[in-house]
Amino acid sequence: MLTLYHAAPSRSSRIITLIDEMGISDKISVKHVTIPRRDGSGQRDPSNPHPEGKVPLLDHDGTLIFETGAIMLYLLELFPSTLAPKAGDPDRGTFLTWMYWYGSVMEPVLIHKALDITHPGLASTFRDHDAVISRIHAALEKGPWLLGDTYSAADLLVHSPYEWLAELLPDDPLIKDWVARCAARPASLRTKALDAA
Repeated sequence: MLTLYHAAPSRSSRIITLIDEMGISDKISVKHVTIPRRDGSGQRDPSNPHPEGKVPLLDHDGTLIFETGAIMLYLLELFPSTLAPKAGDPDRGTFLTWMYWYGSVMEPVLIHKALDITHPGLASTFRDHDAVISRIHAALEKGPWLLGDTYSAADLLVHSPYEWLAELLPDDPLIKDWVARCAARPASLRTKALDAA
């Protein structure tokens, strides 16, 4: 049995969107939990088995998978989909690079920028927001999506912080158009409606 622990809206909303995009809503039970919020609201939910009380968390018959990228890859391997190139496809390496780059580089850079934290060690380790923008822009110049002609889970993941932190969205028409197209996908709109309810 697959159970997703979800708090609406939060980082786990991306997993809800992925599940919808993949057409596997009937295969995963969603358990709504509370989490502590940055504004001081919410609290840790004792029914949430995540070791830090966070979301998303996927429970597959007692095996706990957490971190957004890990859950996405796990589901995409469990239920093969057009949202990820298959093993052996030359685009698989590019796809995996985007998925890992997001959690290892992009999100830390965006959090540092949002909190106005700068340090030479952070810049040399993760680079800066300008480097993030440049990397995304270069990919989008080659095609409408990060992998070229095909929308993938990498687009779903990498565009997402620009929806939450609109103030970080660069004044780059190519990136703004891509974020708007990702946000306007039917699965994304359904997730927003569900989270609002």
